[in-house]
Amino acid sequence: MSDMLNIALPKGRLGEKVYAMFEKAGFECPSIKEQNRKLIFENPEKKVRYFWVKPSDVAIYVERGAADIGVCGKDILLEYNPDIYELLDLGIGKCRMAVAAPKGFRDDTTRTLKVATKFSGIASRHYRSVGRDIDIVHLNGSIEIAPILGLTDVIVDIVETGTTLKENNLEVIETVVPISARLIANKASFRFKGEEIEHIVTSFSSYLASEQN
Repeated sequence: MSDMLNIALPKGRLGEKVYAMFEKAGFECPSIKEQNRKLIFENPEKKVRYFWVKPSDVAIYVERGAADIGVCGKDILLEYNPDIYELLDLGIGKCRMAVAAPKGFRDDTTRTLKVATKFSGIASRHYRSVGRDIDIVHLNGSIEIAPILGLTDVIVDIVETGTTLKENNLEVIETVVPISARLIANKASFRFKGEEIEHIVTSFSSYLASEQN
């Protein structure tokens, strides 16, 4: 196992916020801030290697050991249930998984509810917990138009501001679960690189505590 700590960062604004936290924890890598299209960045002195990946892929890199640690949304962990350690709620990237429907929607419980979502696992578990019979239509994008076109009755999706819902005459009718970014670790890495990983957890915890005061 390499003595470099491999860290998977989610591409985009969330990843930039997360890298700033790693920097404050003493794991800086100046080359990551250079304007280029590189995806992998190393700082041999600090023994860290960062790489940018699609947010939904972070957990795969960590679970399979290509990354020792990474940061991904709780939605990904709930949907795919990867075999990793969830170490810390970073309290950023906050949003919620919610059920949304056209304004004025009333659920007719005498028939199967049609649900559009890309989070089939989360939606299935949620409705199973309330004993509601559903038919899931798995979609990968533009989920909001499914009820408008009569494909489904409702959607289950991530909601941040709710602006897209409003613009499509939809509204949240139920919150399924709050979502935020989590620091996760590969199980073998946690055993062999536990000291470095624990240092990051402690540093992040201190930083989050100071931000709340």
